[in-house]
Amino acid sequence: MKVQTKSKKVNKAWLNDHINDPYVKLAQREGYRSRAAYKLKEIDEELRLIKPGQVVVDLGAAPGAWSQYLRRKFAPKVAGVGGAAVGELDGRILALDLLPFEAIEGVHFIQGDFREQNVADQLAEALAGAAVDVVVSDMAPNLSGIESADAARIEHLIELAIEFCGQHLKPEGTLVCKVFHGSGYSQLVKLFQQHFHVVKPIKPKASRDRSAETFLVGRRLRLGGKLAP
Repeated sequence: MKVQTKSKKVNKAWLNDHINDPYVKLAQREGYRSRAAYKLKEIDEELRLIKPGQVVVDLGAAPGAWSQYLRRKFAPKVAGVGGAAVGELDGRILALDLLPFEAIEGVHFIQGDFREQNVADQLAEALAGAAVDVVVSDMAPNLSGIESADAARIEHLIELAIEFCGQHLKPEGTLVCKVFHGSGYSQLVKLFQQHFHVVKPIKPKASRDRSAETFLVGRRLRLGGKLAP
């Protein structure tokens, strides 16, 4: 007699939820690589962050749904095979991830670990001195299940993203970061408040209810302890 393990039950339940997820179905219809596109879409529609002509950096970009959304914002009237925007791009998108990334026309992709200085240097070189309007980060570490260790890993990634913003973001620019409710969340909110004039937590409808995932949005950098002009 076969005994179904708990992990198999969990995997089957997740697969069933995934197949029936309305955002998964919508992503398939609209040509997005994952349902994650609708998280950024909701955030953008609420706060009106993404505008043609901007320079946007997409951290933790694979498989590319956020970059696809950005691409469509910069070429909204042109759609190619599978719904992918093509043609002239009114803006710049730089994407970075540890994982491989199927090319998206007009998106400059760098594969590497954002925690490594040489990768951050590559990103800075690709910017070629251009100031960034918006940084979006869907980065998340591999979680161990040990709450204190995971909180430290998440905080480190957020610190790196904020440090990057301090070097490259326009004073009036915006940072959007994925974070998780739980140990260390309040410290992350304080960290954002130390570096941005306006801080807003957002839980998009596209984020599953049972997920601890949420997003922090920081706007207008604080420079030297003072508000950006």
